[in-house]
Amino acid sequence: MSARSKARKRALDVLYEADIRALPAADVLAATAARRAGEGQAALNAYVAELVDGVTAHQAHIDELLGSYSMGWTLDRMPAVDRAILRLGTFEVLWRDDIPDAVAISEAVELAQELSTDESASFVNGLLGRLAELKPRLSLGS
Repeated sequence: MSARSKARKRALDVLYEADIRALPAADVLAATAARRAGEGQAALNAYVAELVDGVTAHQAHIDELLGSYSMGWTLDRMPAVDRAILRLGTFEVLWRDDIPDAVAISEAVELAQELSTDESASFVNGLLGRLAELKPRLSLGS
């Protein structure tokens, strides 16, 4: 597993925990980093913080897009892990120009296959694929 794939998984863990516990993702990230340091583990890859910070900065817009394009699924109806995967994938697809869309989508689908329901991978693939297709027409801001 590549360093970026591991970073995505750790960022997903942080985003999922923050969502489930209704805590700020930055606080969960800081607690995770402190716990790892206290256990003598390596520091978190910087990409973990970039992902968590990026999702946090754009979460309102990300959630609006996910709600608009998920065809019949509200964010509240989605499993929490799918919400976190979709938020992470949406951030990478729409705001990380250094990551090819196909790579971001593939990584999100892989996480869904590993961590969620049988139907989640195709749902994640379809929704992120649609957002990638619409990206040139979406108003994203900075």
